[in-house]
Amino acid sequence: MNADPLDDEVSAHERGRPHILLVEDDPGDAVLVEEMVVDLTPRPRLVWVRTLAEAGHLLRTDVPDCVLLDLHLPDATGLEALARIRADNDRVAIVVMTGLDQEHTGLAALASGAQDYLVKGRVEPELFGRAVRYAIQRKQAERTSAALQASQMRAQENARLERGLLPTPLLGVDRVVDVVSRYRPGRDHSLLGGDFYDVVQDPNGLVHAIIGDVSGHGPDAAATGVALRLAWRTLVLSGVTGARQLDLLEEVLLAERADEQTFATATSLLLDPATDQVLVRRAGHPGMVRHGPEAVDWIEVPGGPALGFVPGHARWPAHAVPLAADSGLMLFTDGLFEGHVGRGSERLGEAGLLELARSLRAGPPEVFVDAVIARVADLSSAAGGLDDDVAVLYVRWRDTGGQRP
Repeated sequence: MNADPLDDEVSAHERGRPHILLVEDDPGDAVLVEEMVVDLTPRPRLVWVRTLAEAGHLLRTDVPDCVLLDLHLPDATGLEALARIRADNDRVAIVVMTGLDQEHTGLAALASGAQDYLVKGRVEPELFGRAVRYAIQRKQAERTSAALQASQMRAQENARLERGLLPTPLLGVDRVVDVVSRYRPGRDHSLLGGDFYDVVQDPNGLVHAIIGDVSGHGPDAAATGVALRLAWRTLVLSGVTGARQLDLLEEVLLAERADEQTFATATSLLLDPATDQVLVRRAGHPGMVRHGPEAVDWIEVPGGPALGFVPGHARWPAHAVPLAADSGLMLFTDGLFEGHVGRGSERLGEAGLLELARSLRAGPPEVFVDAVIARVADLSSAAGGLDDDVAVLYVRWRDTGGQRP
């Protein structure tokens, strides 16, 4: 039975009217509900079904704002009926209807998730309308509160993942390098990437650094990035360096990745203050920028494939790069240059990034790094902003007044 057959052709949302699903096997009680609905303003759209099976089908195809639920049905009784409605759709408000001698059941239904209850024979149109409106409002408030709590939990989890991906460099009081690190999320801040970096100075004064990027976005990529970063720091502190270090990182990736298509790019550095040289190993990662007072150069040493591309068969040779006392190396993930610029399909690219860096080379490292990121973000603003997360790691020799070993 439908209170107004024409209403089936018009969305309740379009008319601004609540949509009520009545689940009641007694035609007499259904007529009483229909009469109360007629007196309400605005007049709800009422759909009547006799069984929970029919209600379940409708809840999957045409979700109402409120379900009026009799607790004595042919295919379920008592709180079982309520539980089955909530199992079919837990986003809809529910008002249960009980007999005169079963008010305690209505109270139990409230404790089990219903928004309100009505006692048959004691319901006036005004009370009926108020109960339905309040039930809908309470359910909306519940959903809003749950969404807020979920959002807060995601934000807390993202913060924990970011701390794992982007740690404080471990340099000690006698550090021989200065480090500038930056991280900027892409346009969808809710999806973390797998960008990570770290810097550790060992007891011998050698400085180890790494930057990497796990393919994909979301918690799987971020968790894999955290695992790789923690594994790398553990290896450094355990004295494992060179090619063996990347071999073991690949083994960690193979164990932690969610699917066989996941890979990770990385560049590792070993900075030796005694020689002013940097040993670079590159695993499918982009090149880097050498930033000095007189010139800005693109450095891209020969390397091997990304971690996970050819497990157990890759080689990552080391190449020495000189680094003067007044220069620094800026490493970054590909989000810094792969984004669109302007309103077309053009991307900044490596050449564009180098040209941009040369135009901004003046100033100390912090100013240079921030200016580069800000300029890239500005160029991408017409296309909606940075698509991907961006991690930047800048290292340079620390000015120790000529006391470096």
